[in-house]
Amino acid sequence: MHDAAAPKYGVMICGHGSRSKSAVAEFAVLAEKLAPLFPDWPVEYGYLEFATPVIKTGLDKLREQGVTHVLAVPGMLFAAGHAKNDIPSVLNTYAAEHGITIQYGRELAVDLQMLQAAGDRITAAIEAADAEHGKVDRADTCLVVIGRGASDPDANSNISKISRMLWEGMGFGWA
Repeated sequence: MHDAAAPKYGVMICGHGSRSKSAVAEFAVLAEKLAPLFPDWPVEYGYLEFATPVIKTGLDKLREQGVTHVLAVPGMLFAAGHAKNDIPSVLNTYAAEHGITIQYGRELAVDLQMLQAAGDRITAAIEAADAEHGKVDRADTCLVVIGRGASDPDANSNISKISRMLWEGMGFGWA
């Protein structure tokens, strides 16, 4: 028996957006691949700026599917101004205007699986460089980790933590 008063859940993946068409397309593919993980819930996505669909459009699509309770997740590595302020502002305004519940999750942040994936990519790059140019001991190698675009101290702190964890965990001479 289905309770008519029970909320219908949906998932909203909130991206930053980009002027790069390939970056927008990659995010869309990621968001679309999440849908099968939630077979009973509609999954939509939208961007804060620079791309379509915008977050409001994704929320509209969820409402059109009868969703009354949205679980919104920022599709970002670290929490900076957009994840802390801009996206919550869009979500709160939308919830107030349309009388739905929106719960906002957290960014990926410092995560063991993300560190393992980064480590795998670094290892593959080192193996390719060693094959092409000859082996260089990791203790003689500098790891360069680039964190892009954040003026937020928490985001900058997280990229520093990740850099240090990869540096020490993988045996580089410095980072």
